Amino acid sequence: MSQNTIPSVSTIKPRPEHPVLKQMLHEIGKAVNGKDEVIYKILLVILAGGHILLEDMPGVGKTTLALALSKTLSLSCKRIQFTPDVLPTDVVGFNMYHKDSDSFSFRKGAAFCNLLLADEINRTSSKTQSALLELMEEGAVTVDGVTHPLPKPNIVIATQNPITCVGTQRLPESQLDRFMVRLSLGYPDPGSEVALLKARQNGNPLDKVVPVTGTDMLMQMRSEVEDVFVSDTLYQYIVHLTNATRQHGNIRLGVSPRGSLALMQLAKASAYAQGRDYLLPDDIHYVCGDVFGHRILLHGTAGSAQETKAVVQEILSTVPLPWTD
Repeated sequence: MSQNTIPSVSTIKPRPEHPVLKQMLHEIGKAVNGKDEVIYKILLVILAGGHILLEDMPGVGKTTLALALSKTLSLSCKRIQFTPDVLPTDVVGFNMYHKDSDSFSFRKGAAFCNLLLADEINRTSSKTQSALLELMEEGAVTVDGVTHPLPKPNIVIATQNPITCVGTQRLPESQLDRFMVRLSLGYPDPGSEVALLKARQNGNPLDKVVPVTGTDMLMQMRSEVEDVFVSDTLYQYIVHLTNATRQHGNIRLGVSPRGSLALMQLAKASAYAQGRDYLLPDDIHYVCGDVFGHRILLHGTAGSAQETKAVVQEILSTVPLPWTD
């Protein structure tokens, strides 16, 4: 394929064509009913090497989802409930002094796992938030001048309640930018909720989830995502989209270059999941709202998910597709 050739667009389906991903989605669906598209996008983020921010009400299945993911992908999983008294050392670890031997030993924090569920990240102090978000970026923690690498893969699913604001520390834009996407599970539809109630009558649905892959295969799949071909024209298209957010009249803060990179990586994961080794504009459109939504600040408003989604859709509809430039 030449560097500037764009194949014809095909509609992106919210289900994978890749056989391993199909199996993953099936297993996770045993425990989380009626949320296949959100689960699919979370799998795309994991393949793209990113982290997820879930903005949701309590009790919609965030912990169940994290446990089902960890079991399906054979990942070690930990959960930390953030409260105002949680310290950075609870997340990254600390050096403990042993009087008998006059020496120190490193005690690992909650972050030392493959999949960390950071529950209600906006309820803890800004210092603890920064400690978590720094290790998300670096893939390692440094304590007393010594760097300790985190297990690979290292995935963070952080949650925050979008309604309750008492006692919370809002994440600043620079820290929100560390998350590849902002997603929401939302309440289940009536049929899925009935299925959930029935499934709980005969034990825990998580017990029926079986491993599909291990960390070695997951890292191999990440490497294959990196190899997905992106034409020069689509590189330019991604930059045109991000530039449009910086020039839009209703937007006070546009998407950063980190956002451009996140959009490219997640779109490549979408192409891979659809069984292709090349990127299409539809891959970019499919994930753009999830990548851009939390990176945009609107003028004169708090910028709800619905408002930013409308602005992103307007940008996608007005920025010319590559072959019509």
